[in-house]
Amino acid sequence: MSNQEYILEMKNITKSFPGVKALDDVTLKIRPGQVHALMGENGAGKSTLMKCLFGMYKEDAGEIYLNGERVNFHSTKDALEHGVSMIHQELSNVPDRPVMENLWLGREPLHQVGPLKFVDHKKMFNDTKELMAKLEMDIPPRVSMRTLSISHQQTCEIAKAVSYNASVVVMDEPTSSLSEKEVSHLFRIIRTLKDEGVAVIYISHKMSEIFQISDEVSVMRDGCLIATKPSSEMDDNSLINLMVGRDMSHRFPTVESVPGDVCLKVEGLTSVVPDSFKDVSFELRKGEILGIGGLVGAQRTELVEAIFGLRGIASGDIYINNKKIDIKSPQDAIKNGVGLITEDRRGSGIFPLLSIIDNTCMSSLDGYRNKMGLLDHKRIYTDIVKSNKQLRTKTPTYQTRIQNLSGGNQQKVIVARWMMITPDILIMDEPTRGIDVGAKFEIYCIMADLVKSGKAVIMVSSEMPELIGMSHRIMVLCNGKKTGTLSKEDASQESIMRLAAQFD
Repeated sequence: MSNQEYILEMKNITKSFPGVKALDDVTLKIRPGQVHALMGENGAGKSTLMKCLFGMYKEDAGEIYLNGERVNFHSTKDALEHGVSMIHQELSNVPDRPVMENLWLGREPLHQVGPLKFVDHKKMFNDTKELMAKLEMDIPPRVSMRTLSISHQQTCEIAKAVSYNASVVVMDEPTSSLSEKEVSHLFRIIRTLKDEGVAVIYISHKMSEIFQISDEVSVMRDGCLIATKPSSEMDDNSLINLMVGRDMSHRFPTVESVPGDVCLKVEGLTSVVPDSFKDVSFELRKGEILGIGGLVGAQRTELVEAIFGLRGIASGDIYINNKKIDIKSPQDAIKNGVGLITEDRRGSGIFPLLSIIDNTCMSSLDGYRNKMGLLDHKRIYTDIVKSNKQLRTKTPTYQTRIQNLSGGNQQKVIVARWMMITPDILIMDEPTRGIDVGAKFEIYCIMADLVKSGKAVIMVSSEMPELIGMSHRIMVLCNGKKTGTLSKEDASQESIMRLAAQFD
């Protein structure tokens, strides 16, 4: 029997994949009614450890105890039935089905008519309404999941995890797509769970969240558990030093470039979709990082995707190097030297079943054809290794499927993809979402190097320190309209928020 002081004990867990030891003798103990933060760089083993708990992976060695009883989950269904639920880092919904069907997938309420059983859609609707009311969420049960914003889809994942009435809830980067208001709402839910004796394992790279919500912090590095301490005994620097094993007092590199001539000019851009962006105008200069800030729903993603040819434009003009350009597709954008790293890494960034090699060279294949039109695979391999080594992508081999990498390492591969063709203008939509502080710094350095070489970067970010730390100027949107542009000297969290919260 295990010590009843702990609701969950994972003892001496070891897990290996071909070419890499993901977990090395890890022991984690969680008390009931406690928020236990699990921290570490991407690839440190956090998600792998939780997947072993949740029945997605089978540990090679070690034991798991729940409520003092040894458990051996063979599937996620098995884990859920024993009171363990999990919000995954990557969204895993069924996009073309309603919210209510996503919430009760695999456990739909049934009613019996004679010998036959049918899904009770009325009960499902009422149960969903009741759950949403309890969690103070305003999402219609019958709306299609695909029509929701990423933040509302993430909110539905949170509601689904809570609906299992679990004794242990794992939250893997639950706020990666949430606005500040939605994060505060989630924290209220977490505090309610704590009061009910539920244990929450909270994985996040956002330091402020960890100290705001957690009781204890465990730090992992390279598959090992480095330390477990009360949150009150730690600060940003001590936590970062444990995570990366090196001093990270300087979060942002010095951006040495001086903006030059205008390379992109946008005039009066208006979406074909009502209630999206309207009459947006701005300029981007060579050697400049232009940050775009705003709250969730500000239409930042919609604006940059329209510039890249992914969304329709009702009116307005785009000029590149003083030449009017008609961008109707991503191919048009790429031909004109524009690249885009999308916000939704899993949905529109990676090709999960393809290798790191294929994912990295996807946008640059035409440049590797020889005189006969055949691909020069040797040169492709040399260049993708160079790009990924520059970003310190952690992978057993470059033939590994990208779906087997951590979220942060997947993001590095996407950045490496664009580094292969070095577009003159690179749009980065939430480039460090779900990425640890060490990997963030490496991506910031790439951005700084890009603009130093005369390229230009547009960075959409929900993290104000990132906007302030990396941008030459910050343009702020609210409800699809540009509300102002701040210089680096004038930018502060307060000044950005004032512009972001303006209303008609």
